[in-house]
Amino acid sequence: MKKSINKKETKGKKEKKVPKDKLSIKSKNEPTGKKKKLVEFTAFKNKSNKESKKHTKIWIKSKVLDYEVELHRLQIELLKFQKHIKDNGLRVLILFEGRDAAGKGGTIKRVMQHLNPRGARVVALEKPSDTELTQWYFQRYVQHLPHAGEMVLFDRSWYNRAMVEPVMGFCTDEQNKRFLKDVPMFEEMLVKDGIILMKYFFSVSKAMQMKRFESRQTDPLKQYKISPVDMQAQDLWNQYTVRKFQMLTETNRTLSPWTIIRSNNKKDARINCIRHLLSTVEYQDKISKKHRTPDPDIVISGIDELKFMEDNLMSSNPLPG
Repeated sequence: MKKSINKKETKGKKEKKVPKDKLSIKSKNEPTGKKKKLVEFTAFKNKSNKESKKHTKIWIKSKVLDYEVELHRLQIELLKFQKHIKDNGLRVLILFEGRDAAGKGGTIKRVMQHLNPRGARVVALEKPSDTELTQWYFQRYVQHLPHAGEMVLFDRSWYNRAMVEPVMGFCTDEQNKRFLKDVPMFEEMLVKDGIILMKYFFSVSKAMQMKRFESRQTDPLKQYKISPVDMQAQDLWNQYTVRKFQMLTETNRTLSPWTIIRSNNKKDARINCIRHLLSTVEYQDKISKKHRTPDPDIVISGIDELKFMEDNLMSSNPLPG
C-alpha cells in the first residue's frame, strides 16, 4: 500500500499513474535515468497536508513513511536521554565500528541530528601524526573522553588497531597482540570509573558493500567518503573477517560487550541501533516497550556473533561482514 503526501488539482486531464515501485522524482533538467530522491522527513512533514494547487502529488512506499515516523519518535527519546545524562552528570561513550560502507556515519548523523551540541559531540580522528605515533596508543583517544553530563560518539575508535591497522600493515603483529591484551583492561578502567560504554559493530555483506562503493563513485555528494583503504576492502574481505573474529574473541567482555548491528538495510540498522542505545539506561517518561525493543534479527549480541562465526568460520557458508 502506498501513501500520498500532497495533491495538485488537475483540470480536464486524467491523472497520470505513478508506478508503485517508484520512490524518487525525476527532474526535467536531469539526464535520462537520473533520479532525485526525497529529502529525509519530507514525507513525514507533509503527510497531513490537504489538496492544494500549490502542491504536487508524490507517491512513496509506506515503509519509508513508517521509517520517518519511527525515527522522529526515537529522536524525541534521544532528547529525553540527553536530558537525563545532563541532569544526573552521567558520562556516556559510544563506539561505532564496522566494515567500510557499513552505515556507521549515517546512524551517527541521525543520533546527533536534534541533540544539543553542548552535551553531545562526535569524534572522528584523522590518521595519527608523527608525534602521536610516538605516544601511548590510547593517549590520543583519552583526551576526547566525555565529561559529566556529556555523550561522546566515536566514529571509529581505538579499535582501528584491531582490524584496519593490522590488515593494511599500519601496525606490527606485536602491536596488534599487545592492543588486544590491553584494551579489555583499559575499558574496564573506564567502566569502573563510571563511564557508560557502548560498543557497536556494523555488519554489512560483501555484495552490499560493493554496491555502496559503486554508489560513492557515481554520486558527487558521496565521493568524499572514498579513500584508498576503502578500495582494498573487497580484496581483503577474508582478512578483515579473521580480524573481526579475533577482536570479538579478545575484547567481548561482560563489562564492555559488543553489540552487532546487521546493516544491509541502512534504515533498519539506524532504527534498531537507536532502540538498543536507549534501552541501556533508565530515564523518566520512556516510550512503550514496543517502540524501544530492537529486532533480534538485526541486533545481535557479541557472544552470539562469536558462536555463529565459530560454527561457520571454516565452512563454505558466507559469514556476515
